[in-house]
Amino acid sequence: MNRLRISLSIGVFLLAQALVSAAQPAPASDLNWSALQFLVGNWAGEGTAETGQAGAGSCSFQPDLQGKTLIRKNHAEYPAADNHPAIAHDDLMVIYPDQAKHQLRAFYTDNEGNVINYTVTASADGKSVIFLGDITEGSPRFRLTYTLAQPGHLILAFEMAPPGKPGQFQKFIEGKMRRT
Repeated sequence: MNRLRISLSIGVFLLAQALVSAAQPAPASDLNWSALQFLVGNWAGEGTAETGQAGAGSCSFQPDLQGKTLIRKNHAEYPAADNHPAIAHDDLMVIYPDQAKHQLRAFYTDNEGNVINYTVTASADGKSVIFLGDITEGSPRFRLTYTLAQPGHLILAFEMAPPGKPGQFQKFIEGKMRRT
């Protein structure tokens, strides 16, 4: 009888351990973190804003917090042109594994007061990543895509969908970047 109790106790304990382990979020490495490695480094680029102004800038993607986040810092300048004033834009993005949602997420903020929360989806081949903005009622939705065109060269597209039409994206900014 004691052996049966001990066996049942061990069985219940092992089952409880298995259930607790199954309920734990997957480690960050299971969230395709390595598929973002093509972004890491310093980049210089040029592109066109929604106003048609040609501009240039730079950004960096650097691991931080002992490799648990990826930090993007960006600076772009668009000189005055065709009755549009000069624009200087700075932003910061923190890319992190959201263990509760079992996905990569990103938090974006800029010098204009904008805040965007993104779901991050990296391609399995490690050559592109899509940052898809959360849907917020009454606000536009954003999508930022980086694609590795060739080693050391990225193509970026920043798109916006109007409020109430979260899937109807239109290009807002497009550009090319090269590793520096």
